[in-house]
Amino acid sequence: MEKINFYLINASIVPDIYKKVIKAKDLLASGEAKSTSQAAKMADISRSAYYKYKDAIFEYHGDDSSDTATINAKLMDNAGVLSSLMSELYKAGANVLSVNQSVPIHSVADVSVTVRIAEMTATKEELLKSIKEIDGVNSVVLS
Repeated sequence: MEKINFYLINASIVPDIYKKVIKAKDLLASGEAKSTSQAAKMADISRSAYYKYKDAIFEYHGDDSSDTATINAKLMDNAGVLSSLMSELYKAGANVLSVNQSVPIHSVADVSVTVRIAEMTATKEELLKSIKEIDGVNSVVLS
């Protein structure tokens, strides 16, 4: 089996066809285009060009792990507690990526929320403080 090599290349020197294939892939992934034919047309390329390059070209997004944080909390099994937590995240400008909640044991549920924090309007400390103040939050840790 032949070894696959990858190169990281500045987008300014990449041929337009590659950029258009990336655009078509993005249109499909977002649901803006309902089919590959529609995506290719919207990106101004042929379907054959799309199929030729779609599995060989990818957009590099870098290591954005510093842009995310995980909030681990113990919440009382009361109506609205998780909703209040989500509301505080929204107010702080955090973008929720995933939510995992366990089944409550002794009326307490473990909740893990992963958020993108790059666009937050509040600091991590301010966010943590506002979450701790929610009635029904027993504990919260941000990592």
